[in-house]
Amino acid sequence: MTPAASEEGKVPKRVVVPGDDLVAPGFVRLQVTVAFDGTHYYGWQLQPKDVSVQLRLEEALARLFPSAPRVHSSSRTDTGVHALGMVAHFDVPKSEFRMTPDKLVLAANAHLPPDVRVLAAKRSRPGFHARFSARGKQYRYQVWNHSAHHPLLMTQSWHFPRPLDLAAMRRAAATLVGRHDFRAFSATPGYARRNTVRTVTRCDVRRSGSLITVVIEADGFLYKMCRGIVGTLVQVGVGRFPPEAILPMIESKDRSLAGMTAPAQGLALWKVYYPAKPEPKRHVPAALSEPGADDEE
Repeated sequence: MTPAASEEGKVPKRVVVPGDDLVAPGFVRLQVTVAFDGTHYYGWQLQPKDVSVQLRLEEALARLFPSAPRVHSSSRTDTGVHALGMVAHFDVPKSEFRMTPDKLVLAANAHLPPDVRVLAAKRSRPGFHARFSARGKQYRYQVWNHSAHHPLLMTQSWHFPRPLDLAAMRRAAATLVGRHDFRAFSATPGYARRNTVRTVTRCDVRRSGSLITVVIEADGFLYKMCRGIVGTLVQVGVGRFPPEAILPMIESKDRSLAGMTAPAQGLALWKVYYPAKPEPKRHVPAALSEPGADDEE
């Protein structure tokens, strides 16, 4: 990828190749970790008419960098879903980057609304791409299991007042670990999907007082997959399904046979995992850059 020819003194224009993880000559790639309360946003991704988290972040960066960089994220969270560890990157001309990463955090937050925060920033290593370099993600879902909802968790948890059988939920959760076709737990995204197989490496159900937290780690997630899993586990907890029903649900690949989709407000992208060392340069097929190639919560 090379910048287009430009007059001396002008910012070079970047030629964008979908899925390319190279940084154009004359540019620097910056990596940020972003946290947000998704209550008032129509998800992360830019929308034609609605306000998204990406829009607010790009507006803030445009106040700092005249080139108004486009942000590329590790995930595409849905309406009402939160994040504590969203990772994103953007490229800016070297001539525009005159501040330290620590100052970038302060400067970006000065132009962001209070429910969106940049937590960390750094120059990325060669070949880094927030989406294509990711090797796994962790989501956490909170259920407030008490007759009265916690007033401080109104927008951060699903209020479920009925008693739940945690032992049954944990047995069901253990069945989900492994490489499976998770179509039965995913909502239809509105387009044909190439692959619905994902590897879940962790599915824990924790309890602390009235707060139940479901921790799910996987190499990727289908559209509303976490919420389909949590909704099903909660229905196992009230006896709607036995724990042994999970495997037949997986094998059926039929969404109508699994449980309900849990509400959005209890879900948060907690962490994105990247390899400890740079990996060999790889080719990213153009097909992987198309919308829907990798669904998300």
